[in-house]
Amino acid sequence: MNVKNIIPNKEFNIIGNKKHNFSEYLIKTIMIICSSVAIAVTVGIIFSLLFETIHFFQKVSLSEFLFGTKWSPQTALRSDQVAADGSFGAIPLITGTLLISTIAMCIATPLGLFSAIYLSEYASKKTRNIIKPLLEILAGIPTVVYGFFAALTVAPIIRSTGETVGLNVSSESALAAGLIMGIMIIPLISSLSDDVINAVPQSLRDASLGLGSTNSETIRKVILPAAIPGISGSLLLAASRAIGETMIVVMAAGLAANLTANPLEAVTTITAQIVALLTGDQEFDSAKTLSAFALGLLLFIVTLILNMISLKIVNKYREQYD
Repeated sequence: MNVKNIIPNKEFNIIGNKKHNFSEYLIKTIMIICSSVAIAVTVGIIFSLLFETIHFFQKVSLSEFLFGTKWSPQTALRSDQVAADGSFGAIPLITGTLLISTIAMCIATPLGLFSAIYLSEYASKKTRNIIKPLLEILAGIPTVVYGFFAALTVAPIIRSTGETVGLNVSSESALAAGLIMGIMIIPLISSLSDDVINAVPQSLRDASLGLGSTNSETIRKVILPAAIPGISGSLLLAASRAIGETMIVVMAAGLAANLTANPLEAVTTITAQIVALLTGDQEFDSAKTLSAFALGLLLFIVTLILNMISLKIVNKYREQYD
């Protein structure tokens, strides 16, 4: 009787294991397919940018693109006009991108970091549960709304304020775009920095407080030095987000490719020019249209480098405290 009971159980276990193995194999296959699709899309984007960029550099030299100081991709109507083939120097676009991103980071870094410190070290649990979701609402606002706010509210305020003190402020300025972009990326810095600070071992806090340090001294001399790798990673991720922003720049900073470091003047960025070059009916065999792909590849390389640096820093941080 025992033998009869054992044999069916073995058969049942074999059948059950086969079903279990098949379900595991099926799930694994689906995950591999999903991962492969994501990788394939990324590779496709890279190669599409690369091929069109090669066509562009067959018409325009690489040195002119990387070191030229004049950006005017519009083709002239007459062959005797100056720059009849257009000017494709990317330096004004690079400087405009860096100028607006720097302003944004100067606004977002202290506000986001101080918010994270308050939420993680000073705020009560009830206060944290209220403030943190409200702060992260900023991340859910569409960028076009930020652009409208910058163009219709912030830019006129900056211009009128500048006129009262005798400054000549453009109606569209890098300062207006940078201020609003900084507000937009505050939740990114705040949320990531908050997670990093909370990941610092409690034993470090207890040891510092046990030695007689105040809460503020513990934050400045223990917690922040321990969390600085992760905070640096969050700042680099926020910088890459600011560099890739488009709508705020188009609506608040304009499309003028001015080579200037004055935040009160109108400037443009790489992303804004990509939008302008690919809007409407375009001939995809002209240098004007192909320049958008060269700008896209340049932007891709810059953001990729920033993301790689930030991930490397975050990985070092995790290895230290996991």
